[in-house]
Amino acid sequence: MVDYEHGDPTGVPAELRQASLIERGKYLTEAADCVVCHTAPGGKKYAGGFAFKLPFGTMYSTNITPDPETGIGKYTDQEFLDAMHRGVRRDGARLYPAMPYTSYTLVTDADALAIKAYLFSLPSVRSVPPENTLLFPFNQRWAMSFWSLVFNRDERFRSDVSQTLKWNRGAYVAEALAHCGECHTPRNIGFALDNRKKFAGAPVAGWQATDISSDKSTGLGGWSDDEIACYLSVGHVSGRGTASGPMGEAVDHSFSKMAKADIEAVVTFLRSVPPATSSSPSPKPVPAPASHKDGVTASLLGKKIFEGACASCHGWSGESAVSKFATLTGSAAVNDPNATNVAQIVISGTKRLTPDDGALSMPSFGRAFSDGEIAAVANYVTGRFGAKGSSLTARDIAELRAQN
Repeated sequence: MVDYEHGDPTGVPAELRQASLIERGKYLTEAADCVVCHTAPGGKKYAGGFAFKLPFGTMYSTNITPDPETGIGKYTDQEFLDAMHRGVRRDGARLYPAMPYTSYTLVTDADALAIKAYLFSLPSVRSVPPENTLLFPFNQRWAMSFWSLVFNRDERFRSDVSQTLKWNRGAYVAEALAHCGECHTPRNIGFALDNRKKFAGAPVAGWQATDISSDKSTGLGGWSDDEIACYLSVGHVSGRGTASGPMGEAVDHSFSKMAKADIEAVVTFLRSVPPATSSSPSPKPVPAPASHKDGVTASLLGKKIFEGACASCHGWSGESAVSKFATLTGSAAVNDPNATNVAQIVISGTKRLTPDDGALSMPSFGRAFSDGEIAAVANYVTGRFGAKGSSLTARDIAELRAQN
């Protein structure tokens, strides 16, 4: 057994241990990435209304500002803990697992209440999210009590004494606060996490969350520690790719705000996750063709669109002269033969906060191009710069659009 370095892996980093309850709560709230799901596009932070589009309808996130009528202002400590750990609202109704309480159940009472203290320090916003539009039987909240009985362990984080304190800290941050599994672990038939395929990658909100297990082919096994840490902190690694979509948001609003020691602890934990067989794209760098005349051309249409809308930023070689964040070669998204994330970036665009370039954005081409045109350019990009070209159709793009 590895000697366990006695200490508490929960809470905040060492430099914040003496900070006020609200300051500690701010750090933990950002680590838990609450703002992304509880802020509607163009809305006020934490006021809810963010739409989760599902095959069986749409649900909207709740207002978690301290407004007493439309937010959580009347929640007692115990009621807040019940929501975080058990998925039970103040009125006794069950929360849907879009609120990742099956991961937050691992958050300690002290940390959960620090989060509450921070949320209660924010300005109150009077805001009522739209009504959910879930189809029967998914609109029956009472049924979630049975789901939780089966799939929510309702227990706090316990240290593994066979591992180091650093590993345990990484496990706590990754599994409890950052709830990485909620996106990166496939779901079982009951829509709960299938931890037999832990971190193997999974579709989420129309994007593909990649394999982050230690698999050397499809996962992070071929990455260095510095590369993983840089990707989490900055959202980009040369020859590996740039975080976009939900992962880009996680980097900008959560991981980039974490202490260096916590990022290093997460890397240590991820290294220990067993390799998982997955369909996620390989993150191995793929050399770019020598010129735009070389490589596989998915279609003349795709090439024409790339020439007119993409090459000026991304470069004919895939190496961007504008920003390293726009480089295509080696990107996991470009090396995914399903081209899910490539298509989504073309449809939705992306806006990232970069430490060297400031605000970096790629415009959305969802309205400018038809489904067939987006399929053509995605197929061209993966065929030209990736290991294997995709074969998306207009119908595939229409299905992706529906999930935005």
